[in-house]
Amino acid sequence: MGHYRVAVATGSFAFSGSVNSVQLWLVGLRAEAELGMTLWPIKGQTMNFEVDVSEDLGPLVFVKLRKIHLLVKDAWFCNHITVWGSEQSMEKEVVFPCYRWVQGDDIICLPVATAWMMRNEAQGLFQKHAEEELEERRTLYRWATWKEGIPLSVDAASEKDLPVDVRFYEGKKIDFEGTQVAGVIEIGLKRLYTCLSSWDSLEDFNQIVWRNKSALSERVRQSWKDDDFFGYQFLNGINPTLLRRSTSLPTRLVIPPGTEGLQAQLERKLQEGRLFEADYSLLAGIQANEIQGERQHLAAPLVMFKMEPDGKLLPMAIQLQPPCSDSPVPPLFLPSDPSLTWLLAKAWVKNSDFQLHELQAHLLKTHLMAEVFAVATMRCLPGMHPIFKLLMPHFRYTLEINTRARTKLIADGGIFDQVVNTGGGGHLDVLRRATACLTYRSLCPPDDLADRGLLGLPSALYAHDALRLWDIISRYVQGMVQLHYSGDEVVQSDPELQAWCREITEIGLCGAQDRGFPVSFQSRAELCYFVTMCIFTCSAQHSAVNQGQLDWYGWVPNAPCTMRQPPPTTKDVTLEMVMATLPNVHQACLQITISWHLGRFQPDMVPLGHHKEEYFSGPGPKAVLRRFQDDLETLEGEIVARNKGLDLPYEHLKPKRIENSVTI
Repeated sequence: MGHYRVAVATGSFAFSGSVNSVQLWLVGLRAEAELGMTLWPIKGQTMNFEVDVSEDLGPLVFVKLRKIHLLVKDAWFCNHITVWGSEQSMEKEVVFPCYRWVQGDDIICLPVATAWMMRNEAQGLFQKHAEEELEERRTLYRWATWKEGIPLSVDAASEKDLPVDVRFYEGKKIDFEGTQVAGVIEIGLKRLYTCLSSWDSLEDFNQIVWRNKSALSERVRQSWKDDDFFGYQFLNGINPTLLRRSTSLPTRLVIPPGTEGLQAQLERKLQEGRLFEADYSLLAGIQANEIQGERQHLAAPLVMFKMEPDGKLLPMAIQLQPPCSDSPVPPLFLPSDPSLTWLLAKAWVKNSDFQLHELQAHLLKTHLMAEVFAVATMRCLPGMHPIFKLLMPHFRYTLEINTRARTKLIADGGIFDQVVNTGGGGHLDVLRRATACLTYRSLCPPDDLADRGLLGLPSALYAHDALRLWDIISRYVQGMVQLHYSGDEVVQSDPELQAWCREITEIGLCGAQDRGFPVSFQSRAELCYFVTMCIFTCSAQHSAVNQGQLDWYGWVPNAPCTMRQPPPTTKDVTLEMVMATLPNVHQACLQITISWHLGRFQPDMVPLGHHKEEYFSGPGPKAVLRRFQDDLETLEGEIVARNKGLDLPYEHLKPKRIENSVTI
């Protein structure tokens, strides 16, 4: 009753083929038929064949497959299966996405790529499949509490415990682990070649800067002492998330006697709307690390800036520690202080910024948030759900890179303990504090930048590009949502969607509704805003705080990972004090190596908007995706044109440099 052409596509990466054979069935609304043939999938190839079926299957809704092994049982990575047939029996082309490893010899059902929701499906054809799928996924993707007070994570003691479908592909694994080995070798060679045991001058740091230099990293090395370059980093550097416009003089700011003129300047800039601040109070009272028996030291600075008419942000004063009632008034460091005194004060600020960048802006607000979104999606949304299809490309590799971070980077004895002054448990306290003040608005650039008073600043390039990207992603999300949700009442009545929202806020984020996170969606607009936040967090925001790490941290004095002496309590600073405070040779080498390993361009990077997987089918979703890609291409051109006229181009949010997901 029907003639069909079938194409079975296998993944193109290592070990994606199989020596096992594959058996197929076509399932339609009226009947199903076993195809009387077996296939042997080959890496990177699409197997095509034609078959006649005696029954009238009706419109196709599933393809079923089973992998049969004889002597060797191996996994097969199936990309998708495409079926063509006569127009009388089915659509011209029907796609059945898979994009996962097929293991064992159980029968697997692949639903049609058209997005379905249970409420649309009066005949109950997909409901049983979706329920069984979610039941299986909930056993694979379980929540775990890694440390109290921070968002929940996937239940995996190591990357080997993760479901195979979210593991690194072989090429990614080889590259990731190979660069780790190369980094260790390079540290040893630097120690051997330079024969450095300690620093005599700031120029000594040049001896450990060997490779992976960029125009930006060279600019950092040349300009890091300049006040305007120091200020620039708070707008457009690796951590553009802390600076805010002052609405009053901070209560913790203490003006020492004899500096009343400074207070007048601050108040004048405040009235003009040109006073800004960066407050690191989150670090106050955190226990500093002890590395190889030597106590490290922490500060909790407050920096006051002024915005010049030409857009330059210049520091006006630095207070390194909050005042204590039983201690003398802390000194206020000023640009007019001796050059070494002022330089050391700025180095303390950048050390504090290193901590909040890596722990709050980077780890918490991108990596851990992306993991919560990913686990909740796997537990609550079936593969046929449109929001599942929309989000899946933005979770690639995230669970494995986060699991590796918990076992290598922030674990007991990990990199933070070895080299960072918040290590040894202090980093966990910082994470807990940051989680306690994490708000929904802080993850949404239109709200966050408005709250921080950074809208409309010509020199705030991160802010400009982030808002443009937010708008582009928002249009993309709205286009997809409007295709599948005809109105607000459809959103309200979607049980999987509402369960997903609650899972994120109440479970993954441990009850974050008091910080603005929703527990339900009452309109398409609310849904679109939330999904836009998810995609922006997993892609653009991670790019902004990740890809420039080697550029900004490769010159260690610009952002030292640890400080070996206490913050100065007087303005009598010598070169010996500066060199004794900055990281030692081993710590500096390790900072450069880790910055390169975690911030470098990934060989298998998938740019934003260019998906390797096609979860949607039909002209509507494809048109929305093409518009998204066109919008990103337009923004790319705008940024390139703008950067040509800038002394210091901002490139961290160029769409072609933004990865679809958190993969490193």
